[in-house]
Amino acid sequence: MHPNEFVAFIAALMAVNALGVDLMLPALADIGHQLAIATANHRQWIITVYMLGFGAGQLIYGPLADRFGRRPVLLITLAGFVAASVFAASSATFAALLGARVLQGLMSASTRVLAVAIVRDRFSGRQMARTLSVAQMIFFLVPILAPSIGQVLLAFGPWRFIFYALATFAAVVLAWSVVRLRESLPVERRTPLSLASLRHAYALTLSNRFSAGYAVAASLTFGGIIAFVSSAQQIFVDEFHAGPRFTILFAACAFSMGCASFANSRLVERLGTRLISQSAVLGLIALSILHLGVIASGFENLWSYMIFQALSMTCIGLCGSNFGAMAMEPVGHIAGTASSIQGFITSVGAVIVGSLIGQSYNGTTFPLAIGYLGIGLAVLAIVFVVEGGKLFHARNAG
Repeated sequence: MHPNEFVAFIAALMAVNALGVDLMLPALADIGHQLAIATANHRQWIITVYMLGFGAGQLIYGPLADRFGRRPVLLITLAGFVAASVFAASSATFAALLGARVLQGLMSASTRVLAVAIVRDRFSGRQMARTLSVAQMIFFLVPILAPSIGQVLLAFGPWRFIFYALATFAAVVLAWSVVRLRESLPVERRTPLSLASLRHAYALTLSNRFSAGYAVAASLTFGGIIAFVSSAQQIFVDEFHAGPRFTILFAACAFSMGCASFANSRLVERLGTRLISQSAVLGLIALSILHLGVIASGFENLWSYMIFQALSMTCIGLCGSNFGAMAMEPVGHIAGTASSIQGFITSVGAVIVGSLIGQSYNGTTFPLAIGYLGIGLAVLAIVFVVEGGKLFHARNAG
């Protein structure tokens, strides 16, 4: 692939998962009414169980990809995602829909693992972070556009159309993979699928403080995204009564993350992953404290929330790809399995954090603001320990 096509392809892989989360946000109320979901907070499980499947599935695909190569694993799971999307579209009960969503998450987990592994097969360090940032910049267009696309689909048919659209997009990425993707892992670099090799890879990934520490840090910041996505419709529609503008307001917050990824792709090779990400963590803490002050003083409104949310998402966007690159750097020789383990930690940890914050929604933005402050402080503590008490200190051109 040409470098530009390669970045676009990686972004498309990431977009399969992003669409799986964001495309149905405008339809949550319709799904709740038709399937008799008890409360608005219960609707969040449509997002949460998908992410649980997404997290659990990542443990499987890395070892398989290190043994059999990236391409065959990707082709099989993309086909599985297509089937799971059709299953979701035909669900007659809430339980059946949740089952389909878990299956969707399990299948889409490969896109995260293999996107990182394929990039790591070709790049490392700051160059890897730059490549992931460019891909994520394109990828972040998805949450900007997805709710609007979902709204358009709802104008032409029921919420089931959204799942058929997911199946169609995944089928396009599958066809692209069949035609254009070449295997990035040579046969001589493949590792046998055995308990001994898995035990060695797990021990190496989990015992390295940079690998494990930055994976946990990434899980916390990703949890902030899940908390926002899960409660966005309730905040914008129920609290601020901005239903007609929901897709635009959601897109504005997502756009801030896209801008952050674009800035990171331009600056990371010059400033380094540590300076950028650690500054962003401090920024998130400061913003959360200010936001809590606004809420406590009674001055919170739609526009104050939008400003603080967009800026917080910018800080989170400056952490994601950098934390991922720093976590992967010491375990590049087992990129597939390491990506699985780190992805599991990141995704499942994010689901736990995001669900705790999202399910705490009480009709105000306070739970989200206090959640972001807790995330920022916890990430800062982790980074401080991982870096041996030194912040803003470049290490191995990272």
